[in-house]
This record gives sequence, C-alpha cells and structure tokens, in this order.
Amino acid sequence: MENGGEKIIKINIEEEMKSSYIDYSMSVIVSRALPDVRDGLKPVHRRVLFGMDELGLTSGKPYKKSARIVGEVLGKYHPHGDSSVYMAMVRMAQEWSLRYPLVDGQGNFGSVDGDSPAAMRYTEARMAKITEDMLIDIDKDTVDFVDNYDATTQEPTLLPVTFPTILANNTLGIAVGMASSICSFNLAELCETTIALLKNPDHDIRSTLPAPDFVGGGYILYNEEDIGRIYETGRGGVRVRARYEYQKDGNMIEVTQIPPTTTIEAIMDKIAELVKSGRVKEISDMRDETDLNGLKLTIDLKRGQDADKVMQKLFRMTPLEDSFPCNFNILISGMPRVMGVREILGEWAAFRTECVRRRTYYDLQGKEKR
Repeated sequence: MENGGEKIIKINIEEEMKSSYIDYSMSVIVSRALPDVRDGLKPVHRRVLFGMDELGLTSGKPYKKSARIVGEVLGKYHPHGDSSVYMAMVRMAQEWSLRYPLVDGQGNFGSVDGDSPAAMRYTEARMAKITEDMLIDIDKDTVDFVDNYDATTQEPTLLPVTFPTILANNTLGIAVGMASSICSFNLAELCETTIALLKNPDHDIRSTLPAPDFVGGGYILYNEEDIGRIYETGRGGVRVRARYEYQKDGNMIEVTQIPPTTTIEAIMDKIAELVKSGRVKEISDMRDETDLNGLKLTIDLKRGQDADKVMQKLFRMTPLEDSFPCNFNILISGMPRVMGVREILGEWAAFRTECVRRRTYYDLQGKEKR
C-alpha cells in the first residue's frame, strides 16, 4: 500500500511539472518569441510603438529621450526590465536589422558589426513615417483593447496595420521547442501581391512577388523550386551572395553588400584564417572601410590575380555566400503555426477587412448620434 501511495505521489508531481512546463512554453511562445500574423509584431514591439503614439512622437514632431519612452512603456505596459524594452526599440531603429525601420533614432544606436548602442539617456527617438500607417484609426475601435498588467489603463491587443507588416520586415524568434525565421519582402511588391490576391485568390504569387528582399542587399541565387516551396509551405532556404566591384587602379576588390546572416567581422575572421592556413594565397591585405556612406570591405590582391576567380573561391569558403533559413512559424489566434505566403496574406487580409468594418461602424455611430 505504501509503495502504491509513493507511485501515485510521484505521478502527480510529474504531471504538475509537465503542466507547468507547458504553461511556461505557451507563455514564451505567445508573449515573447513569435510574431502575430495580423500585425507582425511581438508584444514588446507593439507596446513600444503604442507608447510612442501615446506620447505623440510622430515623424514630424521633435525627438524625445529614449529613457522617457522606455519609462512610459515600462511603467504602463511592459514590466519586464528596462533593457528588454530599450533593446527592442534599438533594433526597430537599426537600418541593418530591419528592411523598413519602425523607429527614427538619433544618436548612437550601435553598428552592423554588433557594437552596443549608447545608453538610453544619451539617445533620442520618434516614430518613423511608415509606423504612422500602422497606428491609423487605432482610436476608432478598429482593434480590441485590454487592461494592462495592473489594470490602471488599457493597451491594444493588436495594431490596425494598413499593410502586411509580417512579411515586410525580417523576424527571428526562439521559443521553447520551436523557432521562427521570417525573411523580408519588398513592400511595393508585397502590396501589389496582396491586392492581386484580394481580386483573385488563385493569383500566381511569383509573378508579382518574385523573391525576398533582404536588408543587407546582395544577390539572391534564384532557385524556382526553393522559392515555390517557401511560398507554399513556409519552410526552406534562400542563398544570398555578396555584391562586389573590382577596382583596377588599386588592384582590389570592394565588397559593398553582404548576406543578412553574417557580419563584416565574421567574414574578415574567416578570410584571415584561410590566408594564415595557406588555403587562400591570392590576397595580400584587407580592411574594413565602412563609414557613414555605407558598408565596404576592401580586399587587396596580389599582382596578376583574377578578381572573379578569387571571389568564386571566397564564396565557397567564407560567409560571403550564405543561406537564409526560412521557417514561417507565426501566431494565429494565439497558437503557433507554420504557414506559406499565400495563407499569411489571406489571414492578414481578413484581419484588415475586419478593421475597416469596425472603423466604418464607429464612424456611422458618430454620425447617427450627431
């Protein structure tokens, strides 16, 4: 009887631990790691943008100290530490992190090679122009509002975005037992594709949305089968190659665009390792000449070397050619799900239609009262 009792207690403890683990996993998935299919944002980013809107920090207004914005978000909507809020805002301001930055930053917001941004008391920010289109009519009952963490005010569950933000910006998220990796697309092509799908659900997506559009630039090594798989299933990979020019006067190669999955520092370290080991003998020197005009990695060649052949060798052996993994794992109705581009745009269109319906009803009620 005692042994049986011990077994029952052990089973109960294991079930409680399993239940707690599932609760924790879902909390991370829903509240931290994965973006929502409707507005393309994670909770912290949504709260930062809404907090800036509440402060009136539109693109035409003066900048405000980042510490003031962080304090607003921290005190009202996101009680999880100032560094988490500030770093989320910093990423939204970095031109090398997002295809279409959502925050207009002033000051030191870090660098493409991973340098840390200045402290929040030194930097200033306001909303980017594109962000205003994500908050239009938020005061017209277009989305639901809920109580904040201490029930002193309310915050939106979503933003009434007017374009498919979920595919406009690249998003990475690591949850518990799953991850998300969404590549960015050209905004004009994305809007054109969405309009075409609204008119004809059987529209050929690749005719208006030929391939992803990465923030770092570079060349996409186009493979129709791989692109089709990503569009239909939400999984796959896209190979991206750096863009370069050969300067005959100095006998050097200038790399001006690199794949989004790497950095100048990582490329230089790999090339230095290959030169040191003797596997690459055509290079005499290299240096990072990145400045305010943009990214530039200069590679000096030894006399008589063919630049194109050297680059082909470097493409094979260094991150100058790399693959961007796609895993469109997105929240839909609070549950994670992997979806293709067609399905994602369909879900977003349904959400936007509901926003327009609610706005129209709100305007109609106001006119009826008058």
